[in-house]
Amino acid sequence: MTIIYTFSEHHIKQLCLLYNEMGWGQNRSLEDVSNCVHGSQVCIGIVDKDNNLIGFTRIISDYIYKAFIFDVMVRAEHRGKGLGQKLINIVKNHEKLKKVKHFELYCLPEMEVFYSSFGFSTDVDGIKLMRCTNA
Repeated sequence: MTIIYTFSEHHIKQLCLLYNEMGWGQNRSLEDVSNCVHGSQVCIGIVDKDNNLIGFTRIISDYIYKAFIFDVMVRAEHRGKGLGQKLINIVKNHEKLKKVKHFELYCLPEMEVFYSSFGFSTDVDGIKLMRCTNA
């Protein structure tokens, strides 16, 4: 397995398929996924020996106060092998993110135990997530 930080058109197509495998990422177009990758400050992928994307995450950050981790994903057939852990560890030790004070993320309730093992907590001093949908 190899870690990548730049994504070819081949990888972006595979990423689009990976998003569509996720219950929360269905119906994302190839164009939107490509724009998403190019609009994020840090993207990290894991590819197998055949250069196929099997894991991915992306980060948006100011590189000092906050880094927001999005879309930690591993292909279903590769789960349970520590790749999600590998992605989070790479993020937390990434050269550009070393000075970040707070890493934050969204997660489904069933993933709280996984993320808490890396020091993430739902105790955020009473801060609430708010959302406005752009019509």
